[in-house]
Amino acid sequence: MPALSLVTLVSLVSTVFTKQLDAHLPQHQHQHWAQICSGNPTNRIRGCDKYGCGNFGAHRHGGKGKHVGVDVICSDGATVYAPFSGQLSGPIRFFHNGNAIDDGVQIKGAGYCVKLVCIHPIRYHGQIQRGQQLGKMLPMQKVYPGIISHIHVENCDHSDPTHLLTPAVPPSAQRDGRWAAVCAGNPTNEIRGCDKYGCGYYGAPRRDGKGKHQAVDVICADGATVYAPFSGRLSGPVKFFHNGNAIDDGVQIRGSGFCVKLLCIHPIKYNGVISKGQVLGRMLPMQRVFPGITSHIHIENCDHSDPTSNLERGKGQRD
Repeated sequence: MPALSLVTLVSLVSTVFTKQLDAHLPQHQHQHWAQICSGNPTNRIRGCDKYGCGNFGAHRHGGKGKHVGVDVICSDGATVYAPFSGQLSGPIRFFHNGNAIDDGVQIKGAGYCVKLVCIHPIRYHGQIQRGQQLGKMLPMQKVYPGIISHIHVENCDHSDPTHLLTPAVPPSAQRDGRWAAVCAGNPTNEIRGCDKYGCGYYGAPRRDGKGKHQAVDVICADGATVYAPFSGRLSGPVKFFHNGNAIDDGVQIRGSGFCVKLLCIHPIKYNGVISKGQVLGRMLPMQRVFPGITSHIHIENCDHSDPTSNLERGKGQRD
């Protein structure tokens, strides 16, 4: 066999090294994953509900275990997308009991390996590209009524995928990471407590305990000026009571990675663009409809997820 030249030898060694590197890519080499669920462009993680919390390391099995995945909020029936390009394999069974959400798939490629559970994939094998439709969210409410529906996202090596999810927030959403004060006179976006009509926190009982509050009530005096919590496009009107009472008005804002409905307010306009902190409208006379209630703006995320953390980021701060 003829001797190899130095250039050829270096090239050969480089090629072999590159192939070995590709075969052993670190789990967290790349910047971030793509959006996983329609309606959740920022891959927001489930907070806490009566069934537990969705963050990595949260308590499981009565405190004897830890959550080795992350729960990405996803409405039942929503479209699910591939977070990165790779090879599919499955099915993945998490519950092993054949319930309505016991399905999922693994994706391996681009330096990652992840299991997405509580979804029904369009197929269990073959290649898929980042951002391509992967399947649909299964009916979690049938199995866990009142839970924040979500996709269980678990790295194959049980490492924490959180930082791979969160950087997917668009640059505008990163700049607007916390919402502005929503109501004049309430610079910290203080949430209504409990009064004779009920409580204002997310998940509070409604309809005599048969339902849950899928929003947050931010305290706001009748007639107070209301501001846009983030920049976006307006649409409306949004009616909550559908009975034409004195507070049956509101508007939706979509933009900066968020989508929210602000109800019991009268906006200065129902369409067009608005900037964060700009005057949005005024608080309607809630005392006329519910005498003695803590007057408030009903703030509801379009995907019915919990907006509390976005409101709390404004505490004690001004833009």
